[in-house]
Amino acid sequence: MSDYQRRLGSRLRAIRQQQGLTLQQVEEISDGKWKAVVVGSYERGDRAVSVAKLAELSEFYNVPVSELLPKEDLAAAIGASTSPSRVMLDLRRLSRADLDPDLRPVSRFAHTIQLQRGDYNGNVLTIRGEDLRALSVIYGTDAEDLVIRLEHEGVLAST
Repeated sequence: MSDYQRRLGSRLRAIRQQQGLTLQQVEEISDGKWKAVVVGSYERGDRAVSVAKLAELSEFYNVPVSELLPKEDLAAAIGASTSPSRVMLDLRRLSRADLDPDLRPVSRFAHTIQLQRGDYNGNVLTIRGEDLRALSVIYGTDAEDLVIRLEHEGVLAST
């Protein structure tokens, strides 16, 4: 379990508790859509939560997705000057037939952002730091490590 998963889980638990809900109540209110054992495993960081599930949880709790993501503590924020505020994805490389299957979520995420922005003209898509953080949840890592992996896989555009 990564430190990020643990912090994400703590944040999920805090949001649930702020709303005065037990895990059992979450299951009851959601008519069984959110099983107590599953939400509990997300909160403990034992189970990775996909971006799609995170979005559904944010809707259930009626909070923005960004509120579910861990807040950086002051020391991390000071040291975060190396943290990317945005990255450029090479859409041509992400659409290759021989793309590593592990990168398909990145490709789908980029496509979703294109749909939301109505941006189909370029071969490069810039994603913001917050989007990158949300995407890193899928991989159970932090944004910096995800950028290193994307760079290694050759799907980042040259600046």
